[in-house]
Amino acid sequence: MPQPVPHILSRVVLAVAAFVVLAAAIMSQPPKWLMDFDQPFYLTIAYDLDRHGVFSNGIFDDTDSTRAVPPPGMFFVPGYPLLVLAAMKVDSRFAKAVECGIEVDYNRRRRAECEVYATPIYVIHAFLLALAVLAIALAGELIFGSTRVFWIAGALATASLANEADIFSFIMTESLTVSLYSMLMLCAVLSWKTSRLRYFALTGAVLGLLCLTRPSFVVLIPVLLLLVVLSWRWVARDDMGTVWTRLVAVAVAGLVVVGPWVVRNHLSVGKWGLTEEYGSAVLIERFAYNDMTVREFMVAFCYCVPGIGDLAFDQTQGKDSMHRFVYHTPGSFFHLGRDRRDALVKAHGRLDPLIGDIVRDEMRQNWWRHLLVSLPLGWCGMWVGSLWGIVLIPLFGVAGVRTIRQSQPLLLLYAAPAIVMLGLHAAVANHYTRYNLILIGPLSIGAAFVISAWLRTLRWPSRASAPAR
Repeated sequence: MPQPVPHILSRVVLAVAAFVVLAAAIMSQPPKWLMDFDQPFYLTIAYDLDRHGVFSNGIFDDTDSTRAVPPPGMFFVPGYPLLVLAAMKVDSRFAKAVECGIEVDYNRRRRAECEVYATPIYVIHAFLLALAVLAIALAGELIFGSTRVFWIAGALATASLANEADIFSFIMTESLTVSLYSMLMLCAVLSWKTSRLRYFALTGAVLGLLCLTRPSFVVLIPVLLLLVVLSWRWVARDDMGTVWTRLVAVAVAGLVVVGPWVVRNHLSVGKWGLTEEYGSAVLIERFAYNDMTVREFMVAFCYCVPGIGDLAFDQTQGKDSMHRFVYHTPGSFFHLGRDRRDALVKAHGRLDPLIGDIVRDEMRQNWWRHLLVSLPLGWCGMWVGSLWGIVLIPLFGVAGVRTIRQSQPLLLLYAAPAIVMLGLHAAVANHYTRYNLILIGPLSIGAAFVISAWLRTLRWPSRASAPAR
């Protein structure tokens, strides 16, 4: 049915307000040199696409692509590099800044010759995050049937994302990931509530796009298929035959989106699959955290709480007992893992043929350490939104209890994939919140539900009538 004009206007107002707030937050961050952090991963691939028309492995091949055509690669998936390429095509100034940075990386120019300019990417990031805010707010409204939840969830999501503006000011995948994930879960809620096949197909298609942005999200394929079954059991309660149709719709739509990339990899690289070496590299780096001491294990639960950890520890320079949690300090877990990965690549050339034996050896000796260490890593990774997390996480817990008591499973179904990814990142990645920003959606909606319920219970005293004279 067509939506009333005020109803549509509220969506536009929220999206525009979120865009303005997030754009201001991102652009207020100090300028980042384009070759810092993980930015060269995506910039080099975009440069190779623009200059040579080849989707390469970027910095992970031995070719100086300023001088020669690099070989095709599949270490990274195409989602974010294509976004960067689009920005380069639209803004020639940004394209020149990227080109200069790549040439500096290959020792062809001096850094002083380059302009640090990424305005089009900042605008794109703010736009994507505004879409994420709108998707989160709409999902909250659908789950609880409340306009108040729509506005509160949108405001909380905007504030939380703005608090993470520093990571969004890098040319990296976080904004696209958060946006696609939020739209994925909005489509999932629509499919669960309406039982319309097109929404199940749309869920599968958006999941495919998400897998083409970060391959780790393939883990959600069985999770979302399971949620289709659970939503049929707990929400739709219609005939069994429709469940199989819905499962097929999700799976086929996802395959249609991901399939061309898999075929491209077979034709260009000679391998079927989304990626190569990526998962092996990340897992090897994760094993370094299994060296955590008992003291580090215990203190991590305090260290990672926003505010408390910032005051009690040096999380910037890493000049205290928790220095191994700061990625850039000498001897950090990050550097230990990266050094081992680099040594294996230097000795053997490839990691994928080795990873099976490496995992078996690690699990045989340290399986219990690996499981235990995943606890503080998961704890650290869940504090998204910085100080907002101190408010949102407890309120989400209250919301979870209330929805269980009221037999309203949609919030927990909505939150389940983000919680699964939190556990996955603790088990195979590291403790940084940047991998778990998708938690902002369920945390904001859960908190909005509780706040909305509190507001409904307020009883404002009526104005007493004036006494007769």
